[in-house]
Amino acid sequence: MNCDIFIPIRLANSRLPGKALKDYNGKPIIFSLIERLKKCNKVRNLVVCTTNNESDDNLVNILQENNIKFFRGSETDILERFHGASKLFNPDFIVNVDGDDIYTDPALIDKLINQYEKTNSEVIDMKGFPFGFRSVGFTPETLNKICNLKKTSITDTHYRAFLTELDLFDLTFLENNEIPNFKKQLRFTLDYPEDLLFAKKIFENLGNNFNLLQLINFCEKNDSLVSITEDLDKKWLSHYNVDTDFSTKLN
Repeated sequence: MNCDIFIPIRLANSRLPGKALKDYNGKPIIFSLIERLKKCNKVRNLVVCTTNNESDDNLVNILQENNIKFFRGSETDILERFHGASKLFNPDFIVNVDGDDIYTDPALIDKLINQYEKTNSEVIDMKGFPFGFRSVGFTPETLNKICNLKKTSITDTHYRAFLTELDLFDLTFLENNEIPNFKKQLRFTLDYPEDLLFAKKIFENLGNNFNLLQLINFCEKNDSLVSITEDLDKKWLSHYNVDTDFSTKLN
């Protein structure tokens, strides 16, 4: 089975512009995620799915220089961007890992793919994991169906919900049964300057060869580190599109 990871990234972000290319140790910080995902045992291609905008030309140049696969498509319609990448690379199964989720655990991605191999579900979602560890897997047929059904070209904020919240697909979950008692305020993503500061502290202390449990244990022993990002969820929610009636966005 050919499984590809699609990583949506664009540089024109209002909260932390150009965040994927922010420097860490002389390299763009997005390389930390790519290096982690290369350790997945069940993945064929890593594909950065970026936009056709001129603002992402520098990102594409860097990807080309480092032999990293990419696809360029719509800025506002991530589902359509994925659809185009799916047609080009022709995978049997796709795992979406957000470019912001720079600590993604490759072992969990392999488990998500294992779940698909066992169930053949159209969509595999992750349940009960910390913010920043919630990848979703889906088949190309699922993507084709939702792109034919949706009547909006703005899916950049809630694209996951079209796959997981409309009861259109056979959905199963990869549940977090291993680390059930983590502090709910833990935030593992890259969206604000504070997240970038937090990330640099994490990589300085743990390197880039750690799993989710090691990350949680380290954070829970370092409350001062966690305090860097503790108020960001409220800020993030204030920016989040509150229009969640996705049924109105389907034909």
